[in-house]
Amino acid sequence: MFKRIAAIAFIFLCTTVAWAVLGTTIFQRTYSSDSSSGVRVASTWGAPQNQLPPVAAYDEMVPKKEVTTENGQKKEVVTQEKVTNILPLESSHLNVDLNLEHRQKGLLWYSTYKVGFDGSYLFRNPSDKDQTISFTLNFPTAQAIYDDLVFTVDDVPISLKNEKNSASGTARVAAGKTANLKVGYKSQGLNDWHYSFANPEVNSPGYDPTRTVGVNVAQVRDFSLKMTTNFKDIDFPENTLSPTEKTETANGWALNWNYKNLVSGYQIAMTMPEKLQPGPLAGRISFFAPVSLFFFFFLMIIITTLRGIELHPMNYFFLAAAFFSFHLLLAYLVDHVSIHLAFGICSAVSVFLVVSYLRLVIGTRFAAREAALAQFIYLVAFSYAFFLKGFTGLAITIGSIMTLFVVMQATGKIRWKEKFAAAGNPTTSANAAGGTGAA
Repeated sequence: MFKRIAAIAFIFLCTTVAWAVLGTTIFQRTYSSDSSSGVRVASTWGAPQNQLPPVAAYDEMVPKKEVTTENGQKKEVVTQEKVTNILPLESSHLNVDLNLEHRQKGLLWYSTYKVGFDGSYLFRNPSDKDQTISFTLNFPTAQAIYDDLVFTVDDVPISLKNEKNSASGTARVAAGKTANLKVGYKSQGLNDWHYSFANPEVNSPGYDPTRTVGVNVAQVRDFSLKMTTNFKDIDFPENTLSPTEKTETANGWALNWNYKNLVSGYQIAMTMPEKLQPGPLAGRISFFAPVSLFFFFFLMIIITTLRGIELHPMNYFFLAAAFFSFHLLLAYLVDHVSIHLAFGICSAVSVFLVVSYLRLVIGTRFAAREAALAQFIYLVAFSYAFFLKGFTGLAITIGSIMTLFVVMQATGKIRWKEKFAAAGNPTTSANAAGGTGAA
């Protein structure tokens, strides 16, 4: 009896090593290609986007006095210096439409999206002269395409100068008057969409409005942003502003951010929901597989001992191989079909292997009832628990405790000394196994 258990334990350990190798291979296949796949997705679809408000500015020449020393005498020289003046932003009214469209590369899904952006910005010319104002819109990322570009001042289209990551144009604005800049485009991005209120260098000398930089504390007046999504699972990253209003729609959400006079260093942002990742899921299920096999072997040993059925260690070897086939097939099927379909196919194949085999070894009734039920619980159900994000550990713990309760109740009156003594007697064991097989 103890030699048989030792042989089963050896088979279990060898299968555990095989699962460890398989799980490591899955994660290597997943993440070794992740960097290259991510770059390819960004190059063909677009990168994460961070939209900044446009900048309106004008240049003027102002006199600058410089004192120099020549031949021991001080001399005052007046030169003309070009100074860039930033126009204050009076109001911002924006509309953003996010449409999620997942893309799969290898064993990973990427959260790609289409975005429609349009904004109306009101700038004021604070000087006492008419000025030729340069309006510059920094695009949210260089790795994207921008279609249906709209760029008007007071509803009049202006000629644009396109830089690497910006578009700019000029318009004449009267002294003390306002100019309404309208911008819009359709684009594509990846994972996140951000809107930042200001650049940190916006009021600093030498500010370059064509260069995208980070953000810091900014003041915005009369601000509104209306965002619509085609997905329900909305998520706001850390250090971002939550919407002031939100309404659920048939396909997603309508979100509003409204501020009269806001001072904040935070952004407005949306993180796209992720799909269940096939590669990491298959890897985690493979690493957990020894727990499933342990419970299955444990139950088989208990049942066969109680009923006097003798299963040879070779029988356990083939059962372990049938369990392993589930994870092996899953590892190489998930990148061709959906994870749920792959899981269903692998479950059916593994259960069929076990039932069809034990039907020949013990009998149809045992194979189709006890063995199939045990495999369904400890292989299929335990593995499916990994689909329940946040509840995997709890679901498996509950299943383990219920198993322990059932086994304890079923074996509470068993005299194990007598059972092991009977199992050690070849004649008794053979007669018991033959009687059960006939039944």
